[in-house]
Amino acid sequence: MSTREGVVVIESNIFGSTGRTVTRIGFGGAPAGLTNYLGTYSPEQLDQREQVIAAIQHAADRGVTYFDTAAAYGSGQSERIFGEALGGRVTRPTDVLFGGLVAPDPVGIEESPETTAGDSGSLPPHAIDTDPEPIFLATKVSHKESDVRGSVERSLRNLRVDRIDLVQIHGGSYTEADEARVLERGGVLDILEKARDEGLIRHIGFTTEDQNAAVYRFIATGRFEVMQVQYNLLFQHPYSPDRPFGCMIAARDAGMGIVTMRSLTSGVFQRWMQMLRPGDNFDYSAALLQFVLSNPLVNVALAGMRTASEVDRNITVLNDAAGRIDLDGLHQKYVQ
Repeated sequence: MSTREGVVVIESNIFGSTGRTVTRIGFGGAPAGLTNYLGTYSPEQLDQREQVIAAIQHAADRGVTYFDTAAAYGSGQSERIFGEALGGRVTRPTDVLFGGLVAPDPVGIEESPETTAGDSGSLPPHAIDTDPEPIFLATKVSHKESDVRGSVERSLRNLRVDRIDLVQIHGGSYTEADEARVLERGGVLDILEKARDEGLIRHIGFTTEDQNAAVYRFIATGRFEVMQVQYNLLFQHPYSPDRPFGCMIAARDAGMGIVTMRSLTSGVFQRWMQMLRPGDNFDYSAALLQFVLSNPLVNVALAGMRTASEVDRNITVLNDAAGRIDLDGLHQKYVQ
């Protein structure tokens, strides 16, 4: 670790083909927008909302650079909370005219011919990284969304930016019909690529809680730069190092950035321990997070947080490299 203007720089890595440097822990936005998700909470409750805003700002102050949200998290509530918390921290390089709406004036950088969307010399606008700030902001649009462009525009307003670093197609398990809707001419992916070419978003990805055939076909298109996948101690299906097999391996081979969701099992492991050992008050969070961080294919492990103390605990785990385990050794089945 090192310091940058008094801020401890926590463990970071190159985020696949995006070329961006991001911290290996990300601030997950589902708990910010969803009522009573993993605990009693309402984004409409002012004191609870302000606590989450303070936690997001604390994470940014501590050096966390990856922030993840989605349009579906509370019908835009999570996005609006992130927008309020990070407003002014996410430098917006250009004014962008979209759908008859003009985004707010850029913060922290003057517009110039070199930073005007759609006018970046020989490179497409999404390939130009003019942000002096380290924040990487990701959101999502549902794979079933009937107005994909409209969803992106709402996200821009909610997040108070005129360009989003990453927009992911938000899905759990994709049927053949879902896959067709994403990949067909004029489908979800085409619309997102058009928005990217216009400078409204920088990178495109997809999320999945499955690793069925559609996931591998998405990867094989070469049109996605990021995959966000459910992966943790209980749900290890995306990565089987002893075969080797799994969509994380396929995504790595395709040069994609890999983000894990439900990194701490969304409470499933903890509830299981309570069933086995009623009254067990041991906090397994650090061990669960270390399991995910021990996988070298993981660029970002998302952790849902609502308080500054949770942020501090997760950063402590991230910086404890001695807590990592040998996954190959863990999966060893024969005595050597």
